[in-house]
Amino acid sequence: MDSSLPLTRDLVFIGGGHAHALVLRKWGMNPLPGVQVTLINPGPTAPYTGMLPGYIAGHYPRHALEIDLVKLARFAGARLVLGAASGIDRAAQTVQVPGHPDLRYDAVSIDVGITSDMPRLPGFAEHGIAAKPLGDFARAWETFAATTTGQVDLCVIGAGVAGVELALAMHHRLAGKGAPPRVTIVDRGEALAGLSPPARMVLFERLRAADIRVLGNVAVQHVTATGVHLEDGRILASDFTLGAAGARPHDWLGDLGLEQESGYLNVNKYLQTTSDPKVYAVGDCAHMGFAPRPKAGVYAVRQAPVLFDNLRADMAGGRLRAFAPQKDFLKLISLGARSATADVYGTGPTGAWLWRLKDHIDRTFMDKFTTLPAMPMPKLPAAHAKGMERAIGVTPPCGGCGSKVGGDVLAKTLADLPAPARADVASRPGDDAAILRHGAGWQVMTTDHLRAFTLDPVTQTRITAIHALGDIWAMGAAPQAVTATVILPRMVDALQAAMLSEIMQTASAVFRAEGADLVGGHSSIGAELTVGFTITGLSDTAPVTVGGALPGDVVIVTKPIGSGTLLAGEMRMRANGADVAAAYTLMAQSQSKAARILSKAHAMTDVTGFGLAGHLWNICQTSGVAATITLSDVPVMNGALDLANSGLRSSLFAANRAALAGVVQSSLAQDARADLLFDPQTAGGLLACVAPQEADACLAALKAAGYQAARVGVLQSAPPGISIS
Repeated sequence: MDSSLPLTRDLVFIGGGHAHALVLRKWGMNPLPGVQVTLINPGPTAPYTGMLPGYIAGHYPRHALEIDLVKLARFAGARLVLGAASGIDRAAQTVQVPGHPDLRYDAVSIDVGITSDMPRLPGFAEHGIAAKPLGDFARAWETFAATTTGQVDLCVIGAGVAGVELALAMHHRLAGKGAPPRVTIVDRGEALAGLSPPARMVLFERLRAADIRVLGNVAVQHVTATGVHLEDGRILASDFTLGAAGARPHDWLGDLGLEQESGYLNVNKYLQTTSDPKVYAVGDCAHMGFAPRPKAGVYAVRQAPVLFDNLRADMAGGRLRAFAPQKDFLKLISLGARSATADVYGTGPTGAWLWRLKDHIDRTFMDKFTTLPAMPMPKLPAAHAKGMERAIGVTPPCGGCGSKVGGDVLAKTLADLPAPARADVASRPGDDAAILRHGAGWQVMTTDHLRAFTLDPVTQTRITAIHALGDIWAMGAAPQAVTATVILPRMVDALQAAMLSEIMQTASAVFRAEGADLVGGHSSIGAELTVGFTITGLSDTAPVTVGGALPGDVVIVTKPIGSGTLLAGEMRMRANGADVAAAYTLMAQSQSKAARILSKAHAMTDVTGFGLAGHLWNICQTSGVAATITLSDVPVMNGALDLANSGLRSSLFAANRAALAGVVQSSLAQDARADLLFDPQTAGGLLACVAPQEADACLAALKAAGYQAARVGVLQSAPPGISIS
């Protein structure tokens, strides 16, 4: 999409369900200029439930049934807000997400599926696991299946198709390990109600063959750690209790003031809620009052192209398209092993060929999201200045610290500046912040800003704030006052006000939590979002600098490295979404407690744009010592090493490495893990040099405070330099 065109409309998707995933894919292929798209989802992935029984049975790995919403959002040009929507203010046209400022919309679409009623059953929350949400179930099942030995008892509450499929899948998985499990399915109603007689016959026969008991027309009273207690007094032994019944709509949908059917949002033929044409709903959370149908993923898939057309028409002006659901559809039901049965038009064929058909359909659907086309680089005009190809490069420029000027260029520029002339300015080359005499104490001042690496201004602001605070913490000071510098992309006034409010609310919350006040700033309009902060800090004692390190000091880092590589991978849609989300969490981690724990450090800095090696070199040359890094001890963010091994590097990597040519000695030529030492970090950890007798206590305290801290090296009395072992 042409970023020079102003944004004029906000389109918000709540939930990463099948319909929304398909719409976002289509949007990426054909975006509508001027629309700011937002996707809200609790996590970085969305499950494809059609492959769940195959995963439980052991036929698929976990990643095979997860749609990577981080990649999909990047492809669609959408900002991804990781959080669960909790409400909509239809008068203000905003969506509420706990921990996030309200999000405005011109149109909003809801595709959040259904949730489970099982936790309301006495004892279930403590001793059972619901089939939804899939993530919790998958983790619990993997742990149980991997650690269980001998014959065990399983109980499935719910004898619908889902419960039967999962019971057969769990039986198949554990039977392959040795003693077949004893499995019981229980339901307050009739088992497999709603299926055709031939399909029911096939499933009951398969259950009998697996010796799986089915108890119908009996209710569960409560669940314990060892069993399921029925209302008729019977107790079913159970080592693993699964809830596959009690599907219901999410509670917050009932508070929207929209017309509903049993808690599901009633929609018209255009997929708009019947009470508000600006609110759309699809998938299992919607009720098609104009043509009622059972809950099934096939309808969500078929709704997607109609929803796409109607949202574009809503944003651009145009005629809406009606959705006409088919009356029946092919139901393919897994049988545990690589076999399946079908239920369509009253027939029930069975066999391995149906499993192959189901597998093909499922994999074809998921391939839509694993084979997203790469983002093209902008085309050069036919006539252009020499050197433009090299300046543009072959990959998009990185955001965060990966977009900064190289160390060599910066050092040469700063070397030409005159030394401070004021007596109250005590800064030296290499210091993280300006050092100012302040009465009887000291004041430090720093400024930092980052080119956006994410389309979510809240995530961008939170991480930028922590990044800017790093210089204050590294010098042992307490944050005091903050001003903001914000460059917004071109957009209409309403969108400007909303985005600026999100940024300032987030920044104020972060700084207030650290004891500082955000007191104002400056804003302007530019080509893309940039957020920056100028911060002052106070210290009663002389600030910690990079010049006090001593031979024998132990080098400690408080966060893993690899954020530059992960952010570069995310921009190029090569990083795993869960790894990116985990990196965001690490980058947003405050270093306030770490700074207090490391207050006795001889020298300290924060690891940012020049990478761990570059910032350690700054300490070495300023303090007049050498350092040895033990590479295997350096903590690395999940997914960063895999990306590095694939050859991916941040756009600042080459400049960082070139700046240390001849400084870093290593026998590990062409080693990807060693290359991560030159990876530019955004909101990286503190890098501290502490006395050897203090190191163990510091590390223990850091880990107890929640930091992934590590001892990564030691300093020696030798000419400044770095060796990697």
